[in-house]
Amino acid sequence: MTNTLKKTLTPFSLWALGVGYVISGMYFGWNLGLEKGGTLGMALATLIVMLMYIAFTFSYSELACAIPKAGGVFDYAGAALGKDIAFLAGIAQTVEFVFAPPAIAFAIGAYFNAFFPEAPILQTAIIAYVLFTTLNIIGIKAAATFELVITILAVSELLIFVGIAAPHFNAAGFVQNPLPHNWSGAFAAIPFAIWFFLGIEGIANVAEETKNPQRDIKKGFGWAILTLVMLCVLVFVSSVGVAGWEAIVFRNGVNGETSDSPLPLALSHITGDNHILYHLLITVGLFGLVASFHGLILAAGRSTYEMGKANNFPPFLGKISSKYRTPSYALILNMILGILALLSGKTAEIITLSVFGALTLYVVSMIALIKLRRVQPELYRPFRVPLYPIFPLMVLVIGGISLLAMFVYNVKIGLVYLLIMLLSYALFKVFKK
Repeated sequence: MTNTLKKTLTPFSLWALGVGYVISGMYFGWNLGLEKGGTLGMALATLIVMLMYIAFTFSYSELACAIPKAGGVFDYAGAALGKDIAFLAGIAQTVEFVFAPPAIAFAIGAYFNAFFPEAPILQTAIIAYVLFTTLNIIGIKAAATFELVITILAVSELLIFVGIAAPHFNAAGFVQNPLPHNWSGAFAAIPFAIWFFLGIEGIANVAEETKNPQRDIKKGFGWAILTLVMLCVLVFVSSVGVAGWEAIVFRNGVNGETSDSPLPLALSHITGDNHILYHLLITVGLFGLVASFHGLILAAGRSTYEMGKANNFPPFLGKISSKYRTPSYALILNMILGILALLSGKTAEIITLSVFGALTLYVVSMIALIKLRRVQPELYRPFRVPLYPIFPLMVLVIGGISLLAMFVYNVKIGLVYLLIMLLSYALFKVFKK
């Protein structure tokens, strides 16, 4: 059949996708939370966010195994909360998956520019969009195989960095200036702590392309979150412990211009910036960015495809390529939107917008989980979240507080996000009639 997605994914493939979606967050971006909260504030924000993601992963696995659909939260909310909430949840998911890749694409362009100054950052980012969208159109098997290889390389590189940095851990430097803005800095650091794990929920969006989704999705989610939690702790402690948090936030090590390259900055304090290991880290660090960029393009395509299939987006977006059996139209539209976002040049704002979408997804999906347990107790659930209802309630509380903190510290971007949601909903109500 050419009107269905091709089933090729295994649990190992799902692990690679889950880690790959997220792993760029270990390489860049998270360190900017240290400027807000210092070591202690960022550590507290990261610990709370980590607990939320562990609880969320188990809870979301129940939904993904019970309703293995490419739409993820859109389908779960539709089954539990009705079409209107499902639509808003689908828009939130689309915002997350469509606006995270442009920020990573810009970082990919910056990496290339560091080695080849003649390579313009923006043009390189656009070329990356075209190349990886094409790879996703060609087929899920090719895309997943590429993601597996690139994710293994990215994880290996992080472990090499930890092996080099850990022996140089300095306790005095680690606790230096731990709370530059008092405890309120921990709230301001939340978006950057979320960046450590943002995107793991994308595993659910490839459920229709998994060989045995009701058995394998829980394995992919479990292995992925375990890997990411360990990497998060190792990277945070080893990089900050080299010379204190200022050394991996500011380019000059004290104040002024911030950097999106915390690991190379930490390593420069150990080896200098001309050592072969320093250049190796920067070179292979590109793999982490590529893994997340490519993986999120894949997840975004499935999210947009499902919304098109339900006629919430133009119906052509819900069509499958007859040749490749991939959602090619959805992938191409997402690429166009991503390139337009790139042209804005506002990568930090794009990241924040993506986080707004993610937190909305987390809150809505937990409400759907609790509602489904109550109204559809007979629904076949191959996996049930442990410690129910503690885990989903934990996600609701932490996610809700984080969402409020995001609005407090990012008022303008929060208003843009609300405008996107309200305008989309208004168009939905008009055209659905």
